[in-house]
Amino acid sequence: MLGFHFQYSRGSNCTVLVVLFCFFSAGFEPFAEHIVNSSWVAVQELERLGLGGAVDLYVCEMPVEYQAVKRLLPSLWKEHQPQLVVHVGVSGLATTVTLERCGHNKGYMRPDNCSFCPASQCCVENGPDCIKSILDMETICKSVNDAGIGITVSTSEDAGRYLCDYTYYTSLHLGKGRAAFVHVPPLGKPYSGKDLGRALQAVIQEMLKLRKFFLLQCVHNKNQ
Repeated sequence: MLGFHFQYSRGSNCTVLVVLFCFFSAGFEPFAEHIVNSSWVAVQELERLGLGGAVDLYVCEMPVEYQAVKRLLPSLWKEHQPQLVVHVGVSGLATTVTLERCGHNKGYMRPDNCSFCPASQCCVENGPDCIKSILDMETICKSVNDAGIGITVSTSEDAGRYLCDYTYYTSLHLGKGRAAFVHVPPLGKPYSGKDLGRALQAVIQEMLKLRKFFLLQCVHNKNQ
């Protein structure tokens, strides 16, 4: 199994975990035909750009392995107790930056980098078939596209039934919906690493705005 990589830059107030190759703004280590994983390149560029002084940004790179995800995600959620987790993965089919609306529990039949596949072919025994993010991905998508940053953003309901989907569902289950997954296309198809980093920055900033509004609404409703 490849080593676990972790970087941290401190702000204040809220926490965003950026995990590579599965978990909190995660990318995924090189796998299959993706010798250079654009999700990791994008996350590294995001770390360089930052998300503003009010955000604690954690960046992690994880192996493309079901058992590693199962072991590391719960410990990272417990240790950091993030308000929001954003995963990032590469999709060879994507031509846009794609916001996944939900994660799926079943259908994991493709072996990982260690040739391992869950015997149950699911993430969580007796878990719901699908868990949606609490974030309104359509609203985030529209806001970023309307901002005219030169990078097209779309939404999807199928994260692929591989490590991306497996990781997303696991985080959604652990965080009660407080997670997101962003798929990016391979480098040069059509965007550069810098383009993808800018897109991640814009997307996550919109997520944080929406998350802040959601929290304020919860407080307002509780006080009524």
